[in-house]
Amino acid sequence: MDRLSDRYKDGFVLVETSDASKFPFHLKLNNTTQFRYINLQPDSDTFTDHLGTVRAVASRNDFGINRSMFTFGGFVFDKRLKYSLVTWTSNTLAAVVVGGSVSWEFNKAFTLYAGYWTVPGSRTLSYTFPYFTQLDRSMADNFFRPGFTQGVWSTGEPVKGLFHHVFVGNGLNTLTIPTVKIDTNLMFSGSVWWEPLGPYGPDGKARNMYDDYYASEHPAIRLGTSYTRSREDRFSNLDQSNPENATLHNSDGVLTFSAGAFAPGVTLEEATYRMWAIDGGVKWNGLAVNGQYYARWLNSFVADGPLPLSSTFDNGGELAASYFVVPRKWMLYGRTSAVFGEFGDSWEYAGGFKWFSVPDHRVWINGKALRVHKSAFGGFIYPYIGGMTGWAPMAQLIFNF
Repeated sequence: MDRLSDRYKDGFVLVETSDASKFPFHLKLNNTTQFRYINLQPDSDTFTDHLGTVRAVASRNDFGINRSMFTFGGFVFDKRLKYSLVTWTSNTLAAVVVGGSVSWEFNKAFTLYAGYWTVPGSRTLSYTFPYFTQLDRSMADNFFRPGFTQGVWSTGEPVKGLFHHVFVGNGLNTLTIPTVKIDTNLMFSGSVWWEPLGPYGPDGKARNMYDDYYASEHPAIRLGTSYTRSREDRFSNLDQSNPENATLHNSDGVLTFSAGAFAPGVTLEEATYRMWAIDGGVKWNGLAVNGQYYARWLNSFVADGPLPLSSTFDNGGELAASYFVVPRKWMLYGRTSAVFGEFGDSWEYAGGFKWFSVPDHRVWINGKALRVHKSAFGGFIYPYIGGMTGWAPMAQLIFNF
């Protein structure tokens, strides 16, 4: 029997043929589990939106498996024909999503995929999860970014150090939307990034990690930009006040497609979303600084009544800095993000630590204290409630292989 250490290749190799020339087959198991404690402490149990409507803000104090993702992947029949079978679960949302992809690797410059994956409108959606500095994506990133959908996409490195990720899919986020409710409009998104001084992270799943776990002897730089366009609808009947399209928020923290988001008694049915982002990062000798700027336009509104405006523009950014005070063991970080919006501004700041309890970059404990002011975003899988002002102490274990 092979030694277990010989079976680990950025994931556990379950089956592989000894003679790939006769029948190429490779099956590998990966898992990422996120166990989290969260304590949302809003200053008030209500907030007032830009129209003067008073809305509820919920508190939280709970443990949960925020995400657990199992991936079976490899190649079959030909080393260029690759597959992944993904099961994504969250007891926070009481949700299970089954997806995956099939791809053909033409060469290093171009691989074509079909299936279910992330829309690359933000750097946090281009093969970076779960290797963020903080516990999860920031308030600003969640407000601006797209999500996950079905479609076709490509990745590759056409020139040394220059990467692309281009996607055509069903919408900004159709993670839990039945196909019969998805409209006929397609979403287009693309991202490119440049690493002029060499790889930004180690080989494998952690290739795009934000922190400098391995204490780069020479500076590493990543510069990138992303753009996304999608025609969106609310995925729900107008007699339902809460839309199934919960991706888009107004800057006051109210869901864009919820009843009364723009005018009393009026519900937005359709809108065109465009978002541009530019990001950069540098790592050296245990220090890492990463940031991103966002600009978002919503227009071409269709509603069931008159609206006081025909478009909105919001912009903002995020910034995080981290440093290993004990190499490969203890890391301290600080971060912030902000949204400057059509219906108000919001911001957050946080400080925290990472403890790598085993001598590997794949397992760590993260703790932080977070302060939020008028959150522009809300989502139960994240430490944000729309409109919330308050504190959110958190702790999290990442188990990743």
